[in-house]
Amino acid sequence: MSTPDRMVKTAAPQQSGPLFVEELTGTLSVHAQYVLHGNIRDQYLVRRPRGDRHVTLFEMLWNSLRGQGYQALVAYDQISGFWVLKATEKELVEHLLTESGPDTLARIGRPHRAPQLQEAVPLLEELVAGWADRRKAAPNGGAEPAPLRVALIIDHAARLTADPGRLTEAERDFFVACLKLADSAPLVPPNPLTSLRTADPTGPELFNPIIWLADGERDLPNWLVSGSERIRTIAVPEPDADERRRMAVLLEREHAEAEAAAHRAGDGPAVPELGTGERRHGEAGQRETSAADAFARAAAGLSLRAMRESSRLALARRMPFTAMPDAVRVYRLGVEKNPWRREEVRQRISAGERQIPARVLGQEAAVSMTLAILKRAALGLSGAQASTPGHRPRGTLFFAGPTGTGKTELAKAVASVLFDSDQAYLRFDMSEFSAAHSADRLVGAPPGYVGFEAGGELTTAVRANPFRVILFDEIDKADKGVLDKFLQVLEDGRLTDGQGVTTYFSECVLIFTSNLGVQRTDPVTEERKWIVEPGTPYRELARQVKKNVKHHFEAVVGRPELMNRIGGNVVVFGFITEETAGRILDLQIGNIRRQLAAEHGLRLELAPEARAQLATYCTRDLWNGGRGVGMVLETHLLNPLACELFDRPGAGAGATVRVRGVHESEDGQVEIEIETLAGEG
Repeated sequence: MSTPDRMVKTAAPQQSGPLFVEELTGTLSVHAQYVLHGNIRDQYLVRRPRGDRHVTLFEMLWNSLRGQGYQALVAYDQISGFWVLKATEKELVEHLLTESGPDTLARIGRPHRAPQLQEAVPLLEELVAGWADRRKAAPNGGAEPAPLRVALIIDHAARLTADPGRLTEAERDFFVACLKLADSAPLVPPNPLTSLRTADPTGPELFNPIIWLADGERDLPNWLVSGSERIRTIAVPEPDADERRRMAVLLEREHAEAEAAAHRAGDGPAVPELGTGERRHGEAGQRETSAADAFARAAAGLSLRAMRESSRLALARRMPFTAMPDAVRVYRLGVEKNPWRREEVRQRISAGERQIPARVLGQEAAVSMTLAILKRAALGLSGAQASTPGHRPRGTLFFAGPTGTGKTELAKAVASVLFDSDQAYLRFDMSEFSAAHSADRLVGAPPGYVGFEAGGELTTAVRANPFRVILFDEIDKADKGVLDKFLQVLEDGRLTDGQGVTTYFSECVLIFTSNLGVQRTDPVTEERKWIVEPGTPYRELARQVKKNVKHHFEAVVGRPELMNRIGGNVVVFGFITEETAGRILDLQIGNIRRQLAAEHGLRLELAPEARAQLATYCTRDLWNGGRGVGMVLETHLLNPLACELFDRPGAGAGATVRVRGVHESEDGQVEIEIETLAGEG
């Protein structure tokens, strides 16, 4: 027995929503099923005469469908079964759903299990027909009742199968039935008993649509999505800058109202009058504030729902609306403490101006430029010249130049200065990422591939500590797929890994290193030849290196966008001079002294002649920079010294080992003259 239809005189409000909703409601006369995929869990803005309003997808669809004479919006998932989301004829639709089977309504007074896939097909068939047969059979004593206009949402459609490419028999039968239903679904005429101002009783016949909600277009079997002209796929896009701006203005008003309510209840600080510092804008009478602009810019890449959650977070922490960029940062990163606080970072960089030159020797120009870029990063001005700077990394540096000149050491020094710890320094050797698909190591393998559960090495590390200096060593050896990931990080400041988790790099400093620009491969002999050499003036060396780095990424790799993103942040290191090599020699000898004292309690002394001989050997080849000094010191001092101490273990703690001379024979053998002086006591 069915309940009679009721006259409903509710007028749909005049409003306009997103284009994807208009696309759906505008094609109901030709499409029986829709696949909505993408940003389906967001909030959406509706324009109304009194201003914007944010609603859920279900509310958005219902507002549009009701305006076309639909009487109910029904939902289904495998856990809850069928239930009525919205309806002008709720009791009638619930009654018809209940009559359709004993196990259909888990939410309407029936504790039965929800119908599973194939069990739900009979009810789907009745629903798309508006229960026409059942309503004809019901006695009503009057005119024959018209079919109901009802839309069905199949929620979490991506979870209906374990693998859309490998369906079980039950899953296959269910989707085949839905495919057949798309072709056999009848058009439903307007219900003459539904009197809505926006619905024309003589309007066109429309389908009772089945609307699948999926995360991605491929989450459903491909043959279902493309198997019928009556099934339409519609992508739900991420919000654009204008929508984020409108949402920020709307949330500013809600934030002020919540603060005022808390103040009246005695549970909050005094609230300044809304409008302080505002500037006028004529559209829809809305007031456009600098705080809303800052919020919208800070929320670049976020959904409108995430913006709303950020606003709730700010209210919970009693943060003023002007602090919404900080609330967004906390929402993104999950941490409140910000090591980039201006005064703290200023002090560290000021100290670094004294510390770094003593740690990276002979590279005054490179160190000076690096510090200038760090100062810009500390002030949050990286990319500020762009109209929409977004959330790019705090700083980006590209260290180029000869090997052994201090590129890696400067990266470590930057980490120590900024975050007071070398542990904030994360290094990736790009020679390990030269194979195809090696980008999966950074961001995680796609679903179904080996290593999917482990996640990405880069994304996992940055989520664990978002305040990092990340070094990508020898970037020119990376696969093109890896370079494409770097393009995304440099442009958007974020990466989404194989598990769908987004990692933000907005608080990181990225450093790329390369030896490009100092050598080239002869096209005939395929031999490596030097383009620049020790003694080349720094200005000429820097010009030549930058030119060749740009040529490599544009002509050889085919990624000119990468250099465009890096821009003027290329820092060129020059060859070390003989003077610098001598200073490096003294530093490394000091390291050897400390190690001998710590491990064996011995003191190391070098006679002036021995030190001069070592300096001669270390400075005769400056092509390998400071690393070359270390290699010569290892072969001409450490190795023979270790042999002498090993073969003559008589020196006790506190003894002094004095090196009198270092001699290299014609065949390359090295001999040293040492004497051991007993310590006191």
